[in-house]
Amino acid sequence: MASRISSYLAHWTTYVPVVAVAALILTWGRDLPPPLVIGIGLLLAGAVLAAVHHAEVVAHRVGEPFGSLVLAVAVTIIEVALIVTLMISGGEKAQSLARDTVFAAVMITLNGILGLSLLVGAVRRRIAVFNPEGTGGALAAVATIATLSLVLPTFTTSRPGPQFSPAQLAFAAVASLALWLLFVLVQTRRHRDYFLPITTSGKVIDEEEHVDLPTNRATWGSLGLLLVALIAVVGLAKGISPAIENAVAGAGMPQAVVGVVIALLVLLPETIAAVRAAARDRMQTSLNLALGSAMASIGLTIPAIAVAMIWLDGPLLLGLGGTQMVLLGLTVVVGTLTVVPGRANVLQGGIHLSLLAVFLFLAGSP
Repeated sequence: MASRISSYLAHWTTYVPVVAVAALILTWGRDLPPPLVIGIGLLLAGAVLAAVHHAEVVAHRVGEPFGSLVLAVAVTIIEVALIVTLMISGGEKAQSLARDTVFAAVMITLNGILGLSLLVGAVRRRIAVFNPEGTGGALAAVATIATLSLVLPTFTTSRPGPQFSPAQLAFAAVASLALWLLFVLVQTRRHRDYFLPITTSGKVIDEEEHVDLPTNRATWGSLGLLLVALIAVVGLAKGISPAIENAVAGAGMPQAVVGVVIALLVLLPETIAAVRAAARDRMQTSLNLALGSAMASIGLTIPAIAVAMIWLDGPLLLGLGGTQMVLLGLTVVVGTLTVVPGRANVLQGGIHLSLLAVFLFLAGSP
């Protein structure tokens, strides 16, 4: 019975990404009626689940922390393409889209993915255990790069409004990319042991405890299907974004809500993968996904947007408002108190999820 389920899952996760990309090609650039939007939404959900499956196959083969890095970077690269595409076609209302989406991604990863993972891990095993050295360093890098890219533009004086001058934007882009590369070097080479999963009994897991590793052919196949699924996720999310924008406008909500919805859709694969890792007592893997996604979201997006601004017209609004800066600062403080002990319970998970709820509520009702 188990083999039948495994075989069915393998077939299902193979053809759904292909069908989703076919639907993307057929619907690209068209106005979608409500029934078709629902169908696209179902395909989007299927592509998300397929992406999680193939990411886990790749992660199983390459081990941690490389597996988490593969999913985080793949999702972020496609997210950058989506942001640039929407900025090209969005006009003035897209000037703050990069800021809104990146900030939403940071809040969702640091509070949503991290909080949900801690809650699941603590509920199943009373205490969630992880490595404070690796997790603390990752959080420090995220806090630094977020402040440099999203807070400082509000206070610089070279340009009016919450934006960098061209020289400042270039410096922020180089610094963000350099910090991300340094983080990857530390995570995968110099201090790889800081990012390996630790069970509640204190055992460090260097390899997944399975009978057989996936073959090279299966791994490369899953990597290709992962990229196909992620392209489908982001492309279909863009396809239904006009419906999202109309719904947001009809509800009288701010335009920033569109960036929040986009970030929620794009980060679904990482969220599901992180929660499943936490349920298997791989809390460090969950935190690698959460903090790695936050780091990649800023460290790759800001440089890409800086390059895109050579061709894009209009200002790029990056600076956060007062309410957003308070939420970011509170998230960093709470996150620091969470990761320093290397152990967390349901309280920490609940606190982070409450911060996510506050962010979502204030995004819709500022």
